[in-house]
Amino acid sequence: MDPVTVGIIGFACIIVLLAVRVPIAFAMAGISVICTFLFYAMRTGTFMPERAIRPTVSLIHGNTYDLIHSYELSMIPLFVFLGHIAFRTGMTSDIYAAARLWLARIPGGVAMASVIGCGGFSAITGSSIACASAMGRICAPEMLRLGYDPRLATSSVAVGGTLGSLIPPSVLFIIYGIFTETSINQLFLAGVLPGLLTLFGFLVVIFIWVYRDPAAGPAPKDDVSAEDRKKALLHTWPALLLFVIIIGGIYGGLFTATEAAAISVAVTLLISLFRKAISMDDFIQSIKETCIQTSQIFFIAAGAKMFVGFIALTGMSGDLVSLIDPQTTPVWLFLLALVAIYIALGMFLDPLGIMVLTLPFMVPMVELYGLDLIWFGVVVIKLLEIGLITPPVGLNVFVIGNVIDNKVPVAKIFAGVSRFLVMDIIVLALIVIFPIISLLMPTTMQ
Repeated sequence: MDPVTVGIIGFACIIVLLAVRVPIAFAMAGISVICTFLFYAMRTGTFMPERAIRPTVSLIHGNTYDLIHSYELSMIPLFVFLGHIAFRTGMTSDIYAAARLWLARIPGGVAMASVIGCGGFSAITGSSIACASAMGRICAPEMLRLGYDPRLATSSVAVGGTLGSLIPPSVLFIIYGIFTETSINQLFLAGVLPGLLTLFGFLVVIFIWVYRDPAAGPAPKDDVSAEDRKKALLHTWPALLLFVIIIGGIYGGLFTATEAAAISVAVTLLISLFRKAISMDDFIQSIKETCIQTSQIFFIAAGAKMFVGFIALTGMSGDLVSLIDPQTTPVWLFLLALVAIYIALGMFLDPLGIMVLTLPFMVPMVELYGLDLIWFGVVVIKLLEIGLITPPVGLNVFVIGNVIDNKVPVAKIFAGVSRFLVMDIIVLALIVIFPIISLLMPTTMQ
């Protein structure tokens, strides 16, 4: 059987398995192994399984061994653990508390503080869903209590949670860097300005929303003194220190992203012990949750590595590239098709699954057009971020619905999110049209 035909059949089988809710790690690994075995077994035209055992085992062993022994992969458990420790010691909620007091007198200020708090949480944890879950428990109930429009109270946290995909340290950037063999240091820095631009855009949406409908975000009547604001701001120093270590250290060339992760974990533990903010139970629970989340990510990455090996074997990506002629298909048309594909997939699949499923095909085409892989990484992560709040799946929307015990219908949350989606599209367009937004920091790093 023609190798490309085997590849197409295998890819179609993976899509079918995902449609019936088979975990993507098992779908990609299982189909890659089965199709590789059949490819070698039928290579001579007759079924000879003894010819397929060795190369199939090589696919499993070689790809997973190289992945698990990747130095960069050690960042994932470190940053996941950092996020759990920072959350349990209150470092992440301190950012929201400070923003909440400083913006107390502004209509819609609590919603703005929620977005800023999500940005701060993202700068420590790097996980969008974890950010939405943690901040949703804190922010959404308070806004509902203060009389906020339920759409604004829930959607502001749902979209704020997506910042975890773009603002470093991002797990998605780490996986992207490993699979495309690009610098994770540069990817982290490339996400800073687009992430801050997105955060600012969300604040603008809230301002316009409340300006046009003051009842949607009434200003709290609490009297906050200047002393309270100063104290709250001072309490944010651990979170700011971690951000400086991660971004400042990488930008200044003091250490790599992996070293920044290790140093950040050590500093967080020392601060937690000094402030007596963590118990042994919290520490053990953080380790357990880190192991669970890391195992899930590693299984997906291992399945994706096998899938990449299988696609390389069939030559599918090469045939796909040969169908595209840059002379007749302009780059803007390619980018428009790419945006449409990622947004469509984002309606049904989780971000990590989309990325590992599409990169083996997209990266060769990006290289064909001579586009920068660092910039392309930011575009992809931004599209995956949009997918987190796009119906009908919109993972962050359902996370917020669950953490508030479905007090606000999911349809209402999506209605609120639609306003922020417009801003997301505007920011995406700016990132595509002006690559310097993503490439400024990586090109000027030490």
